[in-house]
Amino acid sequence: MTLVRDHRIDFFRGLALIFIFWDHVPHNPLGQITLRNFGFSDAAEIFVFLAGYAAVLAYGKILAREGFLIACVKILRRAWVLYVVHIFLLAMLMGIVFFANSHVETRDLVEEMGMHHFISEPQQALIDELLLRFKPNLMDPLPLYIVLLAGLPLVLPMLVRKAWVVVAVSFALYLTVPLFGWNLAAIKDGVWYFNPVAWQLLFVLGGAAAIHSQRPRLPETRPLLRQPLFVGAALYVVMAGVITVAWRWPQIHDALMPASLGNWLYPISKTNLSPVRLIHFLALAYVTAKLLPDTGWTQNWLAQQSCRMGRFSLEIFCLGVLLAPLADMVNALADDAFAMQVFTALVGAGLMALLAVWLEFNKRLNRSLKNAPA
Repeated sequence: MTLVRDHRIDFFRGLALIFIFWDHVPHNPLGQITLRNFGFSDAAEIFVFLAGYAAVLAYGKILAREGFLIACVKILRRAWVLYVVHIFLLAMLMGIVFFANSHVETRDLVEEMGMHHFISEPQQALIDELLLRFKPNLMDPLPLYIVLLAGLPLVLPMLVRKAWVVVAVSFALYLTVPLFGWNLAAIKDGVWYFNPVAWQLLFVLGGAAAIHSQRPRLPETRPLLRQPLFVGAALYVVMAGVITVAWRWPQIHDALMPASLGNWLYPISKTNLSPVRLIHFLALAYVTAKLLPDTGWTQNWLAQQSCRMGRFSLEIFCLGVLLAPLADMVNALADDAFAMQVFTALVGAGLMALLAVWLEFNKRLNRSLKNAPA
């Protein structure tokens, strides 16, 4: 398996991390320009799909070079690192939320963040935290990634050889969600917000896309408007965008939306990755890949900042999780003034970019020290 890096992957991972941060800050004006406002899917789909893409690229190369056992060990070691990071991140997040709550008198941030379980039942909350059952707001994506990555050794060898078989099995598992309601348990008889039984399909599709991208294929010579798949995907993206934008004006939405279509379409479940969300993301990804080929546009300065964040996605995601309640606190203390909301959103994104710069510098420094003569 050859490894050709597609810089668009890093760019969109970085962009998704910014969108996730902006979406996590309540009443953030810049949250109005994120993906969720213009379609059925949002940055979570980007995060999971590209996580699968990047994981299969990285560990597929290890599988080909060093064999299954080494690849399996490295995958599980990475999953363990993610688990430890999750525990540490949750502890830091609770400290920040408790601090913010002590300064904001108009709202109960502890309640809003879903942390009362820790206050009312601290011993049980610690057990639930270790079992990935206690996941306050903002913490849901990382446990999902841990579970999906830990399961990657089960499918990686077949995914590399016959991706369609793994996709078929994954799709069959996805279909069990509406049939049997399978999900993992959370606290107080709840379930995971991101159902791994459903979201595993997107992770597998990302891996299959990575395998497909490494195989030679004939270039498409037809104009985009003469490619039926592109036209169909683009029409679906536009239709979803129109419907989503219409949600802001319920009367207009209700007037334009036929009752039969509305009954079929709603509710659009994020927990179980509703088919319309899944199809919207896949259509959007396909249209974007066609409209923005990897022809060097990722080399401009602004795109490079996003690419750099995408290359250090774990660290940047964790920082975004910690910055969100701090930004919310500052906004609340400023009476949610528009200028302050925009300022905290931009500062947060800037701090995420600065962390990526530092991490890249530190990585280069370590590499130069390793290569230096003794």
